[in-house]
Amino acid sequence: MAKVYDVPADILINRLSEILKNEDIPAPEWAQFVKTGTHADKPPQNSDWWHVRCASILRKIYLHGPISVNELRSIYGSGRPVGYGAAHHKDAGGAIIRNAIHGLEKLGLVTKIEKKGRMLTAQGTQKLDRLATEILSELIAKEPHLSIYR
Repeated sequence: MAKVYDVPADILINRLSEILKNEDIPAPEWAQFVKTGTHADKPPQNSDWWHVRCASILRKIYLHGPISVNELRSIYGSGRPVGYGAAHHKDAGGAIIRNAIHGLEKLGLVTKIEKKGRMLTAQGTQKLDRLATEILSELIAKEPHLSIYR
């Protein structure tokens, strides 16, 4: 069985976001107006950005869990120019990450561990591993020379 480490992140996140759209993880009302952090000038142009962010957060929790909201804010943050000087790192907004995590917790994919942060449940790990196995088998079917990594 393949793991999340074995497949490209962009393919996994796109496929996972399509799955999350079909499940009951609605975007908040304010999601169409909000910027994703202080480094951003405008709201995201992709209308499905909420589900993409939820999928990305799920992948980050798989890779780095248990992980706190503050650590995720730092990961999703970016540089912002200060006056005429160089860019300094600014954390991303926490409300987006918290609401996404709460939605994933309602689906039973993420659980909270006291004083450590969030971690995937067995159901969440199984879901991601099955998706990774499916993606890897499709990639190998398209390009057989990738089977050496199996």
